[in-house]
Amino acid sequence: MNMKKYLILSVVALSYQSVWAQSLLQQSFGSGANQFTMDFVTIGNPGNAADTTGSPNPVGSVAYSYNIGKYEVSRDMITKANSAGSLGITMTSSAASGFNGVNKPATEITWYEAAKYVNWLNTSTGNTAAYKFDGSGNSQLWSAGDAGYDANNLFRNSLAKYWLPSRNEWYKAAYGSPTGTWYDYPTGSNSAPTAVANGTAANTAVYILQNNGRPADITSAGGLSPYGTMAQGGNVWEWTETAIDGRNNTVNENREIRGGNQYYGIAQDSLGAAGIYAEYPAGELRTLGFRVASVPEPSSLSLLAVGLGGLALIRRRK
Repeated sequence: MNMKKYLILSVVALSYQSVWAQSLLQQSFGSGANQFTMDFVTIGNPGNAADTTGSPNPVGSVAYSYNIGKYEVSRDMITKANSAGSLGITMTSSAASGFNGVNKPATEITWYEAAKYVNWLNTSTGNTAAYKFDGSGNSQLWSAGDAGYDANNLFRNSLAKYWLPSRNEWYKAAYGSPTGTWYDYPTGSNSAPTAVANGTAANTAVYILQNNGRPADITSAGGLSPYGTMAQGGNVWEWTETAIDGRNNTVNENREIRGGNQYYGIAQDSLGAAGIYAEYPAGELRTLGFRVASVPEPSSLSLLAVGLGGLALIRRRK
């Protein structure tokens, strides 16, 4: 193969790899009328130092890279998953004005319902369920005889591809950054975000009863975090996977919720890094939703290395 053809193939291959790597951050679920997509961003910088200024202290160190939903889970996503998987998840009544749009965050979702939704994301794509339920739909802990058992986290199956973000995973995506810098607010700032009813301007969030306390659409709910997530401050509270005591060893213990919501008027008490609250896992609040985390796809650098290796092999054979 001559150098000109080799360079052309290299450019085409690298362009294809770049598009492929980017498209992997958008995952599709369901089919036909029940098909929907979820956008994820990658949280890198594995093994980062924990934040010692937030709550709890320390917090936010994660040993691995992972993906997390760019947006909160929407009502449309739940509706289509319900239809495709007969999940029976209920949400805020459609009679509640300002809460019932298809792109509004799904609220009045219990932790157990969020877990069942995540399980369907896994099983409908050929993966292992993240959370254990018995035949009657009651939540269980994973045990030592179960494949994917993790003695350090009895809630989550280690073989799952999708799950609810843990305390540390959620916190890092919200208040951390690719450079390792920590911020007080999930908009890459140490100053409280400007309160808005909706929009995507930098350092804004939906809170302080903007739009009469109604949440914004998930894609128009404030400025992004340094990692690229939206509305980890304001709009609605979000479930984390983690029990409030951090041990994850009792089925019905209260779960940590983070991020504040559209009602709160004191940013540092709810939107800020020190804002930590708890809710019973069967609790349903009009101001409480969730987002999803997942295993990262191959990085663009990994794809680049594989691609270049393949092209080099082709060249040698020619």
